[in-house]
Amino acid sequence: MSETEAKPMMQVDRNLALELVRVTEAAALSASRWVGKGDKNAADGAAVEAMRAAFDSVAIDGTVVIGEGEMDEAPMLYIGEKVGLYAKSGGGMRADIAVDPLEGTSITAKGGPNAMAVVALAGRGGFLHAPDVYMDKIAVGPGLPEGVVDLDRSPEENLHALAKAKGVGVGDLTVCTLDRDRHKDIIKACRAAGARLMLIPDGDVFGVVAVAQPEAGVDMYLGWGGAPEGVLAAAALRCIGGQMQGRLIFEDDTQIERAREMGITDIHAKYSMEDMAKGDVMFAATGVTTGPLLRGVRFFAGGATTHSIVMRSKSGTVRYVEGQHNFRVKPIF
Repeated sequence: MSETEAKPMMQVDRNLALELVRVTEAAALSASRWVGKGDKNAADGAAVEAMRAAFDSVAIDGTVVIGEGEMDEAPMLYIGEKVGLYAKSGGGMRADIAVDPLEGTSITAKGGPNAMAVVALAGRGGFLHAPDVYMDKIAVGPGLPEGVVDLDRSPEENLHALAKAKGVGVGDLTVCTLDRDRHKDIIKACRAAGARLMLIPDGDVFGVVAVAQPEAGVDMYLGWGGAPEGVLAAAALRCIGGQMQGRLIFEDDTQIERAREMGITDIHAKYSMEDMAKGDVMFAATGVTTGPLLRGVRFFAGGATTHSIVMRSKSGTVRYVEGQHNFRVKPIF
């Protein structure tokens, strides 16, 4: 390919990454109308509707492979749903899409921190087709020796190895995990080892991505969360740098059968970050409520501001985008 031919393709890629921001902005703006109103389903529904509509202008032939449910669970963005400007005609870039229109529905309903609208994109076959089950996860940030932590080691072993790699004491490390009864042993072990804890009520995409953001103050993420959210988080770390492992957790035979139908052959497999998100990956998120990673939507007379992050694994570029939306020019509600 000549240099002249290559430049337009690069431009398309860059534009596509920014188009994803418009998709997450639309979802965040719509969901933000429901912050603190106690109705997580209404907030999620508003985000889904806005995200689906925004995808109609993105120049892709996209298929949702990580979504919110099955086709009969509409209005969710369901697994297998076609999205994008060329979804019906078949033109444009063929892409797999991972979405969480509102990561943190309960957070939004209660007006808590860290709710986000999230989208990731890869070429066909780029994402692990994870069923809606739990995933055991561990993640750390960039610049560390490969394999410094491992899902098969105890929390204490991982903490001591991470502290040694970072040249700090275990007491200087902060571990993020969901505040759930199922994590009582993890919490107990981390405290016994001397580490600090950040217990979050929801939103483990944030928890994983935070390990690669120094301002978030998180050194390691541990614990069970949603498998779809695990794939989204892996996509983000592929772009921003870091290490992650995940293993699917099945609670009954029905879940195992569902996984096999989705192409999971080894139900005990330990997945690396690259297993979950491979190839050229793009990731975008917009804050709904404010947290260490992103600021939430803020309204002013006739409009609102949004704060987003967009990343590409191909270039390693991470951009923060602040948008000012004038509803008088283009109402979105």
